[in-house]
Amino acid sequence: MKPITIQDIKLHTIALPFVEPLKTSFGNDPLKATVLVELITAEGVDGWGEITVEFSPGYAAETPVTAEHIAKNFLIPKLLGKTFTHPHEAAAIMKPIRGHHHTKFGIETAIWDALAKLNEMRLVDLFSSYLPEGNATKGFASVGVSIGIQPTVEDTVKIIQKRYDQGYRRIKLKIKPGWDVELARGVRAALPDIVMMLDANSAYTLKDAEHLKQLDAFNLLMIEQPLADDDIYEHSKLQPMLKTPVCLDESIKTATDLKLAIQLGALRILNLKPVRVGGYVESLEIYKICGEHNIPLWIGGMMETGIGRAANVAFASLPGVNLPSDISATDRYYAPDVTEPPFVLGKNSTLAVPEEAGIGVVIEPDRLAHGKQVWAEANPYV
Repeated sequence: MKPITIQDIKLHTIALPFVEPLKTSFGNDPLKATVLVELITAEGVDGWGEITVEFSPGYAAETPVTAEHIAKNFLIPKLLGKTFTHPHEAAAIMKPIRGHHHTKFGIETAIWDALAKLNEMRLVDLFSSYLPEGNATKGFASVGVSIGIQPTVEDTVKIIQKRYDQGYRRIKLKIKPGWDVELARGVRAALPDIVMMLDANSAYTLKDAEHLKQLDAFNLLMIEQPLADDDIYEHSKLQPMLKTPVCLDESIKTATDLKLAIQLGALRILNLKPVRVGGYVESLEIYKICGEHNIPLWIGGMMETGIGRAANVAFASLPGVNLPSDISATDRYYAPDVTEPPFVLGKNSTLAVPEEAGIGVVIEPDRLAHGKQVWAEANPYV
């Protein structure tokens, strides 16, 4: 591997309007706020990453403001002037700064991108080089679509049918107390054959176990993160009560968390969000653990721009990712995105891995500038 030397790291905080807001148990933001990382190297290649956050600390503790603070004052100074041959080296330098996984992820991704570009490799092929033989990309990621909380069951069925007609073949529905069993019953009655899962976003407690058991009647692929975002133990008590597989998301922030969850029997499926675990270095370790323990795996999304989406599509195309991932086509979220070309849903509900080196998409300067302006106008912290 040819090494890179980091000359500068710039942060670009932007906001993009959603084509259709996604309502969850956390809320319903009309805009996507995110911090883009531009890494400039002495070798003349730039790397890009995305610190995927939200306006408020809902899904995770980080926001655009905290990401800028931690990156500028603690992480970037450790990396400037350093030479790296492997992303693992950068991850090790950032490790002493506790937490702030989303911020670390964006910076680490930019390093992966720059290294791949300098070595004339696709990002996915660089991922595969750190895995055992037999883990080359499939060339595409199988994907599904997430549908937010709608006013009625009938409205939900209509939007499911719309997404199905667009080509999506796995449907995820957001739920919360009071919008769960009747929703699943109504959708299953109207659409008996769709592949359906439910995402609770930590909205329940173990006291709701008897209620959640009713969901076993609806042939669900899984129920995602029903209990607290930092819990593994109580999920290990819930899973034996349910026939439906429990999928963990927020609870798994490290490879060690996953080992504990497997040991306790807290999950049967994992949603891996690379941003949640701090980057692709940790994601590759989690990927290998899932393979060793036959844990079905899929890649979750956080409505990333094309920068984060491209990197996640690459990872989701690895063969150990064996369930449809939450990485929808660009037009599901943005029109336009800050990058080109857009990701377009292909046959069999797939997104193709870009063929260009690195993440494989190009940042459009005028759209980046517009996103900065939208953020300046929408920024709730000033």
